[in-house]
Amino acid sequence: MTHPRLTPTAIVLLTLPPILWAGNAVVGRLIAPLASPMTLNLLRWAIAFALLLPLAAPVLRRKSALWPSWQRFAGLSLLSIGGYNALLYLALNTSTPINVTLVGSITPVWMLLIGRVFFAMPISGKQWLGAALSISGVLLVLSRGQLEVLLQVRLVAGDLYILLASAAWAYYSWMLAHPTTESPDIRRDWSAFLLAQVAFGLVWSGLFAGAEWSLGLGRLHWSWSLGGALLFIAMGPAVLAYRCYGAGVTRVGPSVAGFFVNLTPLFTAVLSSAFLGEVPHLYHALAFILIVGGIAVSSRR
Repeated sequence: MTHPRLTPTAIVLLTLPPILWAGNAVVGRLIAPLASPMTLNLLRWAIAFALLLPLAAPVLRRKSALWPSWQRFAGLSLLSIGGYNALLYLALNTSTPINVTLVGSITPVWMLLIGRVFFAMPISGKQWLGAALSISGVLLVLSRGQLEVLLQVRLVAGDLYILLASAAWAYYSWMLAHPTTESPDIRRDWSAFLLAQVAFGLVWSGLFAGAEWSLGLGRLHWSWSLGGALLFIAMGPAVLAYRCYGAGVTRVGPSVAGFFVNLTPLFTAVLSSAFLGEVPHLYHALAFILIVGGIAVSSRR
């Protein structure tokens, strides 16, 4: 199997999203008391929609090239904006952060398996080795370099949510790499392509937020802190990260891109050190070497 070359541009495009998603995790922890998960997700994407609208409003018009492919965009948005984020927030509500990140580190394996089963892509030995190295790096971060920490982990029913979320993200990534029905004009215009997803994603997010409030689980306490946080997670982890990730997947394919997702817990640890007063350790550097090693091995020709 021939692998796309991992160029410096592709590396930048695929490294920036984990940094922004790590920032999203840190900010999300800080503002958790101010907004319930589904409501926070809905507000985040509503702001992202408002930011994208001036750039690509024509794509939503009745006679645009979007509507013949509306089912594909509805599926993309369900897997990512609606499904992935909803499952992730549910996982954080029903399980511990270490469990969520631990189970989420399976993403590269999901990438390989879904590519093989649904898209007939062979899996090389280098890709399996890369997956093992990448997951080892995540485990090193989560265990804080201590094996007994991992041995104390107990999986609960809520961890199923993040397992499903990782699978949804993997399938979403493969769909990005295999466009089928959407217009080439939409595909070439990143803002139109993303706005089409966000528009349908708002429907899914609204349904999930509505269910949250109907069950009496919704909360929202407006403040300047919440407003600033929402602006950041809409501009960075939403619009910019999705834009870069989609462009990166187009360049190197979902299998290689999936390994970069495992940089998120490492960057989360680094940002936590900077903003939450946690001191970085040697195992963070070792984990970075393992995760990057997994990326390098999996992307070799």
